[in-house]
Amino acid sequence: MENLKKKVEVLRESFREALGSVRGLEELEKLRVRYLGRKGEITLLFKLLKELDPNERREAGALLNTLKEEVQEALNLKKEELKKARGREKVDLTLPGREYSLGGLHPLTAVLEEMIEIFVGLGFKVEEGPEIEWDFYNFEALNIPPHHPARDMWSTLFITEKMMLRTHTSPVQVRVMEREKPPLRFISPGRVYRKDAFDASHSPAFYQLEGLYVDKKVTFSDLKGTLELFARELFGSNTRVKFVPSYFPFTEPSAEMSVNWGKGWLELVGCGMVHPAVFNAVGLDPDEWTGYAFGVGVDRVAMIKLGIDDIRLFYENDLRFLRRYLR
Repeated sequence: MENLKKKVEVLRESFREALGSVRGLEELEKLRVRYLGRKGEITLLFKLLKELDPNERREAGALLNTLKEEVQEALNLKKEELKKARGREKVDLTLPGREYSLGGLHPLTAVLEEMIEIFVGLGFKVEEGPEIEWDFYNFEALNIPPHHPARDMWSTLFITEKMMLRTHTSPVQVRVMEREKPPLRFISPGRVYRKDAFDASHSPAFYQLEGLYVDKKVTFSDLKGTLELFARELFGSNTRVKFVPSYFPFTEPSAEMSVNWGKGWLELVGCGMVHPAVFNAVGLDPDEWTGYAFGVGVDRVAMIKLGIDDIRLFYENDLRFLRRYLR
């Protein structure tokens, strides 16, 4: 017992001396661990109680508890003292301010917003839909039944036999035509998914903007005029466009629009007049209603406008790249 009392006094003095030299909260925490931690010096003294005579354990336990309380109280007081001292630290107003970097729009977001703004200015509203779609909306209602070879055009990521990650934003058009009566004029921007390799020109997730206009007596000339104006707003007033016949199951006739603003021709938009089978699928009479649809890859537009030759740069989150195009 006498040996334990001597150890307590030595420990008390060593703690007071160590506490007096503490200058910061980090040092204080290290001191707390040294004395009160799981393997701290006071904690180890408690383990000596089992070596004492049962008649001495009560007195020894009280002695150690008193020491522990003294140490804990002293640590608490020192902590409050250090916090107050930190709050009183003077600020040198002559020092230069800290520079904080400001955020901005991701280049894909900036280009997408620019495209949306153009079409909204032409009278289109914006519609959105789910990224997980049913087969009916993604394929069947768009004149692509299960046996149709056109399904090979979309490398689909299936969740179940009838559920998938949407391969285009065209399902939004089906949903809106089911829900609302013509006339309809809207765009459907959003993220789509395909089972493509992640290389310089392909990504398994990318962005599309599609549009639909349904009314009475809508013509291919209306489609050409709308897309030509869109291209000139996007790339400049001297931009030229040309339409080349193409094939899409949900439009007839179908075309691809290429643009040239002095850097050669580049295919940009798939488009065409809405196929009668699509109108039938949503309960609209194709003899009464006509319409056009178009789709454009946002990533491709961004690559063209910004002079980027690798789509992967958009998704790698490298700040050195992103800072070059912040808006």
